[in-house]
Amino acid sequence: MSDVLLTVGTRKGLFVGRRRGGRWEFGDPCFNAQAVYSIGIDTRGRTPRILVGGDSAHWGPSVFRSDDLGATWTEPGQPAVKFPRFTGASLERVWQLHPAGPEAPGVVYAGTEPAALFRSEDGGESFGLVRPLWEHPTRPRWVPGGGGEGLHTVLTDPRDPRAVTVAVSAAGVFRTEDGGEHWRPSNKGVSAVFLPGPAPEFGQCVHKVARDAADPDRLYLQNHWGVFRSDDAGDTWKDIGAGLPSDFGFAAAAHPHRADTLYVFPVNADTDRVPAGRRCRVFRTTDAGETWEPLTRGLPDGDHYGTVLRDALCTDDADPAGVYFGNRNGEVYAGTDDGDSWRQILSHLPDVLCVRAARV
Repeated sequence: MSDVLLTVGTRKGLFVGRRRGGRWEFGDPCFNAQAVYSIGIDTRGRTPRILVGGDSAHWGPSVFRSDDLGATWTEPGQPAVKFPRFTGASLERVWQLHPAGPEAPGVVYAGTEPAALFRSEDGGESFGLVRPLWEHPTRPRWVPGGGGEGLHTVLTDPRDPRAVTVAVSAAGVFRTEDGGEHWRPSNKGVSAVFLPGPAPEFGQCVHKVARDAADPDRLYLQNHWGVFRSDDAGDTWKDIGAGLPSDFGFAAAAHPHRADTLYVFPVNADTDRVPAGRRCRVFRTTDAGETWEPLTRGLPDGDHYGTVLRDALCTDDADPAGVYFGNRNGEVYAGTDDGDSWRQILSHLPDVLCVRAARV
């Protein structure tokens, strides 16, 4: 069984664990009393680099990095992510840290609140604003989602480092194919039930987007009501929520190797944000959303109220894959057999905000 690094960001600190031969070991929390909203694990170098978006109630948000699997941390002398003065904006939160693929060494993207995209070319030590998205003509009409106006998803195309897809709550999906010089909304077919009239070009409250392991043009989207699939890199979307107990939710994670395989965690409703049916269940599709199956072996079987947030469900890159999720009850579960069965590996944590894993 592969060694796996598991990082858990909570409302009050980061927990770093290792799986060695089937046994999990976790150390003391890092960043005591800081909320950790984003984690990126960059495995492109000789040693993995962990990037963390911390949020101190006293000092504000920052990006930290570790090159020794969390034993020590470095914070830059100047803010790694900072809005230029001309924007009139200030950083409230780093929602996403996404290392690009091997085709773009050193490139890391950061998604922020206010909703903006930043790009680093030095492994996440410093970032610059991707100005064309910030100045997109639709921006004056973007509105915050319930959790704020955050750019929370970044996907890079493994075939072309200039092709990037992002998602903003609540502005929807935007794409560039020229390295960020031009952006266009990509929301055709995605519902916006909270707005009058037909679905607009932008303004959807997209919660998460994931890319299929085998087909880079196949994307999956968990919406504020609705689960969708695109087979043309986001040009159009098809509803695939039939068969789920609820198509409201926050999280979506694709299997790292298997085609057509996606995991979601349904939530009752936007006005009742607890697990669908008050049952702790991950749902999996292995046919790109045509059918869904609940994965419950080893999970609590009684009433359950632990909601899973958008970045608190993830997979590693092992084979079979590990699937992990944490909830607002402070519980973390691991399914190291593609999610067929589960084991609780942490409990009584603060609210779990994000989870990331990788083989090391």
